[in-house]
Parts: sequence; C-alpha cells; structure tokens
Amino acid sequence: MAKEINTIGVLTSGGDAPGMNAAIRAVVREALSKGKKVKGIKRGYAGLLNEEIIDMDEHSVSDIISRGGTILQTARCLEFKQPEVQQKGAEICKKHGIDGIVVIGGDGSFQGAQKLANHGINTIGVPGTIDLDIACTDYTIGFDTAINTAMEAIDKVRDTSTSHDRCSVIEVMGRGAGYIAMWCGIANGAEEILIPEKYDHDEAALIERIKENRKKGKQHYIIINAEGIGDSQGLAKRIEAATGMESRATILGHMQRGGSPSCKDRMYASIMGAYAVDILCEGKSNRVVAHADGKFCDFDIDEALAMTKSVSEYEYEIAKNLV
Repeated sequence: MAKEINTIGVLTSGGDAPGMNAAIRAVVREALSKGKKVKGIKRGYAGLLNEEIIDMDEHSVSDIISRGGTILQTARCLEFKQPEVQQKGAEICKKHGIDGIVVIGGDGSFQGAQKLANHGINTIGVPGTIDLDIACTDYTIGFDTAINTAMEAIDKVRDTSTSHDRCSVIEVMGRGAGYIAMWCGIANGAEEILIPEKYDHDEAALIERIKENRKKGKQHYIIINAEGIGDSQGLAKRIEAATGMESRATILGHMQRGGSPSCKDRMYASIMGAYAVDILCEGKSNRVVAHADGKFCDFDIDEALAMTKSVSEYEYEIAKNLV
C-alpha cells in the first residue's frame, strides 16, 4: 500500500538557478490544491540539519515567479555525505511531520535525496542547474536564462573587442560540462569554442589558427572558454605573447546565475514542480522529474545518477563549420 503523504517539504540545494522560485511556487500551490501541508526547508540540507523549517502557504510564494535566485536560499553541505548525518536528516523530517520532500538541484542534491529515500522519506528530485549536466533530462531549470544572460554579455564584449582589434577569451560557467559554452559559442558566432568534452589542449594549434586568420584579414577574435577548462587569464596572456594581438580575458562568473528567469524557465519549472508533487501523492519515491523526448516524465534516482551525457557531436562539428 502506498504511503499516504500529508506534509510535503521543499528545499533548494547546490548552486542557485533562475527558475527555482517558480518551482518552489508550483510545489507549494499544487500541494495545497491537493489538501496537503507544505514546509519550506531553508539553506538546503544544511538548513534541514539545523531545523530551519518553516510553514508555507499560498501567500508565502506570491510574486516570486519572476525573481531570480531562491527564496529558500541554498547551500552546499558536504557533511550530508556521512551516513549518520543522512539518518539524522531523515529523523528531523519525521520529527516535523514531513512525509515527502521535493529536492530542487543538481546531481549532488539528488544523491542526498537518494539517501533520504533509503531512510523512509519519500523523495522526488527536480533538476535545477544552469549547467544542463543531468543525464536523464534534456532540460534543466535555469539553463535558458543563463545562456541568454551570457549571450548578451558576450555580444557586448564583442563590440569592444572589435573596436580594439582584440582577442577576447570569455569564460562561461558549467563546471565540467560544456553546454553553456557550446550554445553561446554558436549563438555569438565565436571563432573558437573550448569545452572539456572536446578540447584537445593543443594550444599551439589554436594560436596557429589565430595567426592564419590574422593573415586573412581577421581583426578580432572571440574565444568562448568553458569553466571546466579555465585558465582564461593565462590563455589570453599566452595568445598575446605568441601573436602580438592584444588579448584580454573576461570571466562572466556568477552573473550567469542571477536575473529574472526566462519564460521557458518559468514554464518548465512550474510544470516540473507540480509534477513532483503529483507523483509524491501517488506514493512514488526516489524519483527524478525530467523532460525527455518532448514530454515530462520521471526516472528512478539510481538509474538517473548512473546515466552519462555529453554534448552533441553533430552540433560540435557544425560549430566548427560556422566559424
């Protein structure tokens, strides 16, 4: 017999992403529409351990759908990797009457959700990360806003780079994944896209391409460098020393996490948050909400965490042809 869910907790964990507030709002309002109580857990798993737990109603989530960040705040909690701490987290949930939790975050957050599920707390993960690096889903909340923020910033850097006949190495976020760099590289018409999944670290060949393009009359150069490769400052200095072309590094950093979420992020976050509540109320646990093959669905967390994902080989080849 499926466990009856009366009180649903919701938390955001790991890096913040635009659209998390829309997901929180959807969880709260969908749960209330089903007659359930909702408790917000502040600062992720760290807040759970500190019992930073608040009651939430429809007014708690009024006017937040357009706001970036997360009203519940977030944190990384390495302590939660310890089995005894995971047990403590589950006991705190039971103490506060929380039957099920919706965890909004990335792979690391889902590992914590997996452990809570193992301790008897029905748990559903919702993919919230700008990195698009969760293998079971074609889309993660925050990605669309982040790439548009980065794209607009890169357009501005290109303007000044063109004015100064400059090479600009622009570093975007993504941890070990190259999706933001790939999308921005194509959308911004970059001359080079350096991503962890494909870059061969042949810097001599990169510099030679810059020299050849200079001979052909190319006066400025845009290189999109993924966070997983890094060393943008050093790369810019080496390019300038080898080519004589003035070179600058721009690290876009955490501005990519902020800002009002796009329509797509608000929409997907709302559906995913509501979907998580629906399957919790059906008695499901240890699941991750996803958008795959054009529809919203869910996967077993164990299965989802075991999946691997990489950038499209076809898209990468097209990016090189469009230079």
